[in-house]
Amino acid sequence: MKIHDIIEQQIDEGPNDPHIFKAVFMAGGPGSGKSYAANKLLGGTGLKSVNSDEIYEYLAQKHDLDLGNPDVVGSDKGQEIRNKAKDLTKARRGHFLDGRLGILLDGTGKDVGKVAKDKQALEQLGYECIMIMVNTDLEVTKKRNAQRARTVPEDMLVKMWNVVQSNIGKFQRLFGSANFHIIDNTYGLDHPDVKDDALEVQRAIDNFLRTPPKMPAAKQWIDQQKPS
Repeated sequence: MKIHDIIEQQIDEGPNDPHIFKAVFMAGGPGSGKSYAANKLLGGTGLKSVNSDEIYEYLAQKHDLDLGNPDVVGSDKGQEIRNKAKDLTKARRGHFLDGRLGILLDGTGKDVGKVAKDKQALEQLGYECIMIMVNTDLEVTKKRNAQRARTVPEDMLVKMWNVVQSNIGKFQRLFGSANFHIIDNTYGLDHPDVKDDALEVQRAIDNFLRTPPKMPAAKQWIDQQKPS
């Protein structure tokens, strides 16, 4: 993947994007398996991913930065690369929003205020929003974190896990029960104990993405894109 492929994608779908004006927020701590769940539930939808980690990992590899070493990640060079990744992600997101394309926003869910601000800004543009919370048992989270190339110190991991857990109710109130879905990914979404629940969430997501835009701002923007 080249860096210009990340930030200079051709945004030509416009009103023809099948998931125009749809935003899916993913939340869950490190090791919860958000990427796995996103691929299972949203793979093939064509939603545009907004995730600074993707660009961060690319830049880190390009600059031979060892993401498995907390000291290196926290160094001046590591923070410089992290900040550059955030800037590039912001530019990428801007391109997507210019075309009102359907987007997937991937985050930990530790900052309710930031999510609320993002949600409000998207809704002002005419977007409809849902959240998928990927939940995982703490001990399993620790094991997965230890196996990752980019590990998080365990004390930080536990702190973040506890924060995300305490935010679940807040996110449910923010998005509303109909647009907030929790997925138990402790043993994978194909596990017999959660398979039916995962299928139910899958159906809810599919229905959300298929429903035509209904916000007044969205309808107005689409009408403005029609040939005169």
